[in-house]
Amino acid sequence: MSDQIQKTPLPSRQFSLTERIHNQRIAQICLSIILLLFGLYTIKAFLIALLWGLIFAIASWPLYLKIRRKWPLQKYSFLLPLLFSFIIVLVFMLPLSIIVAEASKDFEVLLNWVTQASHSGLPPPDWLQNIPFEKDKVIHWWDQNLSNPESASALLSNLQLKHGIYLTQKIGSQLLHRGILFIFSILTLFFLFKDGDSFIEQCLRGSRRLFGKQGENIAQQMIASVHGTLSGLVLVGLGQGFLLGILYTICGTPHAAMFGLFTAIAAMIPFCPIIAIGIVTLVTLTQVSSIAALVILVVGAIVVFVADHFIRPALIGGSTELPFIWVLVSILGGVETWGIIGLFIGPAIMSAIIMLWNNWTKNPKFSNES
Repeated sequence: MSDQIQKTPLPSRQFSLTERIHNQRIAQICLSIILLLFGLYTIKAFLIALLWGLIFAIASWPLYLKIRRKWPLQKYSFLLPLLFSFIIVLVFMLPLSIIVAEASKDFEVLLNWVTQASHSGLPPPDWLQNIPFEKDKVIHWWDQNLSNPESASALLSNLQLKHGIYLTQKIGSQLLHRGILFIFSILTLFFLFKDGDSFIEQCLRGSRRLFGKQGENIAQQMIASVHGTLSGLVLVGLGQGFLLGILYTICGTPHAAMFGLFTAIAAMIPFCPIIAIGIVTLVTLTQVSSIAALVILVVGAIVVFVADHFIRPALIGGSTELPFIWVLVSILGGVETWGIIGLFIGPAIMSAIIMLWNNWTKNPKFSNES
């Protein structure tokens, strides 16, 4: 009997406990990756909104913590997140309200202009005399196409107003879509404020389990890059727009507040503020005088030069620990790939890559030095 037991053949392959655990971990990793990809695909329409909410939270979290320590209504924990979210809404809605108000002033003027051009024609305006080049040709074109009521009516009909109405509807639908995404961004911001401590703790715990101390360092570097980008691009851009908006007002440029906001938004992207200043210069040249236009051009160029060559490199490079050339490339590449949100995503990704590269090249194992 014992001989039979000893001669009984064992299974051809037996999995040890270690092998079984190893295979289960591989299966768990594959399942996690598949579920993550499906989850991202499910929320892809709102992914940008969630990222904006995360960026808003990272940018305002230090200030939120300072105020929370002194917040008197501790038992009403939802009030402070709600207040901060409302402040973020005001920060975006006030400039938008100014732009809408300025645009609405001109809408009625535009309708009256179209009506007058169709019935009685339009004489050449006085500002055409201030054009520094091809003035005679422009005035001649105006006389041929707009001074005569029949020519003006034919020209306006060729603009295909039906297509203009269709374009207006498309713009309206896009504004509605952007508005919904903005609401989701604010909701994300509110819950990050409300549950931020537990969210940070979970992220740190998961990062340490996956990547060790290195993962936490990379996360801190990316957060620092968001703060540096906020200071170096957004705040400096708003400062340029504010200063130049005052200059536009002094020089008598029409719609100075709207052009100031336009310059501030353009100043957040490298090389773009000079384009905005050039547009304002042309408007001032045609509407005010050549001297005022020259002042705007010269002073604007000085403000942009100082901001781009002294203030921004110190703010962004100091916090991200990146050479300014990499900051510039990451910003432009981020905007090209991700849109406006790329202003923050680009430097954050690049700072993490540079940090990984520096850590890898400083490791003695990979050094060829003796």
